[in-house]
Amino acid sequence: MNFVKGLMLGTAATMLATAGAQAADLPLKAKAVEYVKVCSLYGAGFYYIPGTDTCIKLGGYTRAEVAFNASGMTATPAWNGNAGQGNRLKNDYIFRSRQSVNLDTRTATEYGVVRTYFDAVFSWTSGGSASTIAGGELGVFFAFVQFAGFTFGKAVSQFSAPWNGTPGNITSNLIGGDDTSTGINQISYTAQFGNGVSAAISLEDQAAYRRADGVSNVFNVDGTGSSNTNNAQAISWLSGAGPGGNYAAGTQMPDVVGQLRVDQAWGLFQVAAAAHQIRASYYNFNDESTGHPGDKYGYAVMAALSLKNLPTGAGDSINFDATYADGAIRYVIGGTSKNNFAMFGNTGLTNVYQSLAIGSAVDGVFGTDTGISTTKAWGIRGAFNHNWNPNWTTSVFGSYSSVDFGGTGGALYTAGLRRATGNGTFTGNPNFDIIQIGTRTAWTPVKNLTFTGEVMWTKLDQNYSGTTGGTYAGGTKPGNVRYEFKDQDTWSGVIRAQRNF
Repeated sequence: MNFVKGLMLGTAATMLATAGAQAADLPLKAKAVEYVKVCSLYGAGFYYIPGTDTCIKLGGYTRAEVAFNASGMTATPAWNGNAGQGNRLKNDYIFRSRQSVNLDTRTATEYGVVRTYFDAVFSWTSGGSASTIAGGELGVFFAFVQFAGFTFGKAVSQFSAPWNGTPGNITSNLIGGDDTSTGINQISYTAQFGNGVSAAISLEDQAAYRRADGVSNVFNVDGTGSSNTNNAQAISWLSGAGPGGNYAAGTQMPDVVGQLRVDQAWGLFQVAAAAHQIRASYYNFNDESTGHPGDKYGYAVMAALSLKNLPTGAGDSINFDATYADGAIRYVIGGTSKNNFAMFGNTGLTNVYQSLAIGSAVDGVFGTDTGISTTKAWGIRGAFNHNWNPNWTTSVFGSYSSVDFGGTGGALYTAGLRRATGNGTFTGNPNFDIIQIGTRTAWTPVKNLTFTGEVMWTKLDQNYSGTTGGTYAGGTKPGNVRYEFKDQDTWSGVIRAQRNF
């Protein structure tokens, strides 16, 4: 009996030990799945980030487009570079494919909504500014934090109208007003007064769009070198940059921008103003002992109006803005677009190689031992947008821009141009106007998928007449020949397919 009892107890112990071992090998009970919940506080497309009270939205678009008779970026008119020269190095078409991805997060707090926004684009462009250029590019359009009325980071300028440079067009090449559609670094505060009325004050970085691409801030018409170009006097007049060199100094203070806006069901009205500092380096760029002209301050003012619910049809609108600037030219001509122009064409004169029109939109000019003479500019632009039906839309748009160097600045510029081109028999001044007219038609067969075609005509109306030498000609243009100063025009077009999500 003792033997049987011991055998039974041993067997039971073995079975318990085996069962325990098997139980240890079984998976633990899974925790309950925390499903993503819809966040309805901020509109469609927001979801709560699991485990937090923060809502997030993912968006963006995929775009494919081809531009015709363009220079640089897609749909940029052929108004400088190889395209402006009309030589065999220009590309008659430019392809671009782009993917945009943006993230929008919002959290309700005792101080109001805390928001972050990020928008990055991945682009592949073939046939840009030279005959064989093709390449990929990563860009950060927006990256900002908003808290208690403040905005910190890269966002649209408080000066810009809501449509930036596209009141009815799809490209960013309709000049005549401000365009910071890819964002500008800033610290701003916006106060909401209710009923769609708001006001903003902002400190904005001038290094990116207010004095960019090396030819946009201040010229020394006696200079032969600059921060970005050697022998600038020899080549810059041909590109429309000017007869001297860009002598911009480093930034000292940001632009100060103020805005007042009314945004209601009938439309929108906005006024804005900006103060802009102009600083030059030295009379001789590479020698600080030569001294420098005193700093100057420019300004810009604008007014914008948008009318909705027009009797012409549901969803129709008119967008219009007008801008004036003194010593702050890129608020009128520039932004995301170029601001130096050189276009060539035919001539009927004997012993003259070609005709030429140039234009330089700079804040000011100076010469050896002179002060800075500021330039002035004004522009108007607008569009009428009509919906034929829910699937078809047509816009007609246009702009007029004018640049005035003034008496002193114009004389300095012209004297520099005579030296740079080997003198010549031309008369006049460097003032110029740009006229643009275009139309766009879009087809949306299904929601968030749009096919668009756009055509735009651009004219460069310059104020020099007569002929000039080509002693310092560059690019593919020969030297030691004569060129006739003459107004020029061009057309550009683009076809685009875009899917938003």
